[in-house]
Amino acid sequence: MKVGLVIYFLLIYLSCFVAQSHASQANALANLYKKKLQGKIAGIDLTSDEMKMTQIITEAKVLPQEGLKEKDMIERLPGQPPVGFKQYGGYVTVDESAGRALFYYFAEAQDAKSKPLLLWLNGGPGCSSFGYGAMVELGPFRVHSDGKTLYENHYSWNRVANVVFLESPAGVGFSYSNKTSDYNTRGDGNTAQDNYVFLVNWLERFPEYKTRDFYIAGESYAGHYVPQLAHTILLHNKIAPNNTINLKGIMIGNAVLNDETDMKGMYDYVWTHALSSDETNKAINTYCNFNATKLSEKCLNSLIEAEMNVGFIDIYNIYGPLCFSSNLTEKPKMASLMKFDPCSDYYVIAYLNHPDVQEALHANITKLKYKWRPCNHEIYSNWSDSASTVLPLLQELMAEGIRVLVFSGDVDGRVPVTSTKYSLNKLQLLVNTSWYPWYTNNEVGGYTVVYKGGLTFSTVRGAGHEVPSYQPLRALDLVKYFLHGKPLPSL
Repeated sequence: MKVGLVIYFLLIYLSCFVAQSHASQANALANLYKKKLQGKIAGIDLTSDEMKMTQIITEAKVLPQEGLKEKDMIERLPGQPPVGFKQYGGYVTVDESAGRALFYYFAEAQDAKSKPLLLWLNGGPGCSSFGYGAMVELGPFRVHSDGKTLYENHYSWNRVANVVFLESPAGVGFSYSNKTSDYNTRGDGNTAQDNYVFLVNWLERFPEYKTRDFYIAGESYAGHYVPQLAHTILLHNKIAPNNTINLKGIMIGNAVLNDETDMKGMYDYVWTHALSSDETNKAINTYCNFNATKLSEKCLNSLIEAEMNVGFIDIYNIYGPLCFSSNLTEKPKMASLMKFDPCSDYYVIAYLNHPDVQEALHANITKLKYKWRPCNHEIYSNWSDSASTVLPLLQELMAEGIRVLVFSGDVDGRVPVTSTKYSLNKLQLLVNTSWYPWYTNNEVGGYTVVYKGGLTFSTVRGAGHEVPSYQPLRALDLVKYFLHGKPLPSL
């Protein structure tokens, strides 16, 4: 019996409580682990010759971009408050023959010329960087409970960077392919290539950013996307040194990094947070080897028991409130940036399915046969390849002088602090074991530790899986100090 069956049981258990916030992302990640541990997804090694440099050059075809920037400018989104920055939305073709194009939303900073460029990627796999990243996390707007109007996010990351949100791979959000088989063959390898092709073509469309300091950030399964794209950029930079992307650093939050330690860390976390009994935890540590493909019956029973102990909670924010209704309100409820509304997913779904919103965004130009949804089941159910670990890529990036920030909300139970710490410790790069508190707004923002080679690991106090949703001020300070190349402030 495979360990993936345990994840299958957990998936069924969680799906029984359909009102749980962020259930789509929970299903996506749980389904991926189920398939990986059942041996149904091919493993890849992006540090090997499997990703040939010549292949990258061939794939990175730059198409004519004249006039497309102006065409992509968004005058104003429906229900939007007045703002002092420019925003754009549209498509970048990444494969002409397949008719494959990725949708992006770009929020410039008010002082765009003085700020770096940052690309944001959500994970899943198969979940929308626009619907999650831009609309409920770090973008300039949040959606009111009426599903029609927006309010400003005063802690948006476009206060410190020019931010591009990319819906990737094709089939996610508004991104599409005219070759339907593409939706069944997405995986780590071709997603990294498509993201790179998108980037070089987008920079041709916005040439003023070609030499700008560039950062890649993301969360969850973007723990794969981000270092894999960075790796692809470094390979291309070595081939064409006169046409390089000025990559400076990467940020990944609550990241899927290393399968074995990710799994062990999750069960240790639920025990240390009183969500599982001492007896169950002892049984897991006695009978389970998370590096194995086959587990004993005793291990399986202890894992199932631990999962049942967790109960009906938001596994992405174990102390957070749940959403019990998908209904919109006739008039907007009082909104608070500092108190995240667990029903926000439903507001975003309603807003992004309004035809006038899609028209303003220059989205859904092919008139997709389905409504916009935050995660595409078809993508994550058919994921074709996945690296068992991305730790070698982090080592490669640091060796090339790329700064790395890994951060984690301290109440996220899906990819918890424990998992991230176990994974990073495998790098054996700790300078020392001393953690120190970092401060923001005269209070503790979280705790941090520094590794050799330019890697920092930071927790964010009181944040769940989507850190900027739950702690927008602390998340903004985190990215601000990272972009400035400064250590997090301490007393």
